[in-house]
Amino acid sequence: MAVLEVGRPSGHAVSGASRLRVEFMRDWKQAAARWSAVDQGTVFQSRLWLDAWYGAFDDVSPLIAIVSEQITGRDVALVPLVRRVQGGIRVVEFADLDLTDYNAPLLGPGASDDPAEAEAVNRALLAALRQLPEGADLLRMRKMPATLGGRPNPLVSLGRTGSCSLNGNLIEVDDFDAYRASIKRMQLPRSWRVFSRYPGAQFRLLTDADEALGLLDTMDHQQQSRMQCLGLHFNLNQGARARFYRDLVRSGIGQGYAVVSELRCDEAIVATVFGIRRAKTFVFLRISNAGRRWSHCSPSRLIIERTMAALHGQGVREFDLSVGNYAFKRRFGATPLPLTDVSIALGWRGLPLVLRDRSAQRLRRHPWLAEKVGRALGRLSHDQE
Repeated sequence: MAVLEVGRPSGHAVSGASRLRVEFMRDWKQAAARWSAVDQGTVFQSRLWLDAWYGAFDDVSPLIAIVSEQITGRDVALVPLVRRVQGGIRVVEFADLDLTDYNAPLLGPGASDDPAEAEAVNRALLAALRQLPEGADLLRMRKMPATLGGRPNPLVSLGRTGSCSLNGNLIEVDDFDAYRASIKRMQLPRSWRVFSRYPGAQFRLLTDADEALGLLDTMDHQQQSRMQCLGLHFNLNQGARARFYRDLVRSGIGQGYAVVSELRCDEAIVATVFGIRRAKTFVFLRISNAGRRWSHCSPSRLIIERTMAALHGQGVREFDLSVGNYAFKRRFGATPLPLTDVSIALGWRGLPLVLRDRSAQRLRRHPWLAEKVGRALGRLSHDQE
């Protein structure tokens, strides 16, 4: 049976269920200092990513859950969550706000691959959430990969694998020459020859933080122009989102975590890339180009290929074109990575949203129907995007 202690000196509550204990901490820096285990999440559960995210968004309430063993004190999992109120519904969700491609817990030395242990973690977490002093109506966890560094993600067992409308797009590259040959239909060598005719044409990986921050300004402008042409809203250059990316570059570029690249010539910055790297994995997060004036040299595709080649030379072997099912990702040879969504009512007020989320998941099992509904709502098809 769960117990709840409130008003501890450190300002957090502790809930224990059976042999597991769940601590909810309201300050990310405190939680990061408390967490002693080596990070075992995805590249998005890096300390650098979470430092920048929790530091940028002050309109949500941090709610970091740390699951540990009651007797030994060994850390089992850290779940980076927030709590916010939407339309009167108190929602607990990952620290995401549509910026984090893969949401997941960090696994500690007490984590087990046994499905029974995963069930115990989930029971303890749900029991603790239901006893939050400030209350919670809905737990919504989206975009969860099934494995974390080769280990099972315990939270995925709460839902159905592949229930998310989005998926990752992975490319494994051992021999880059062989990979280039496999995508020869894209004619990227020809695109490079065309681009190289411009005076000062070059590709660069930026390593200076100030220079990279200046390139983010260019990226913002190029992406906003693109979204305006499509009639879509763009907000990555505003408020907390703009601050988040800039904090990530300041703290991460010197450590090789944040990666910024450009195609430029004397006339213009023609294309940009921003992504994150850990060990042998790199994720493309943002790509921009200078518009139709440069379409004859396929700048977005070209900077993807040039960035991959440069990072492959530095030891990267897994490239992720981020979430989404766009046609160009298939042409790069990406393999879909299924993701899982979970919605659980923590109180009666959360039930209508759970039913709505599950209806949307059932709709996605029939792609032809989902596309028909999307068109009726005025959404672009993947190829149009």
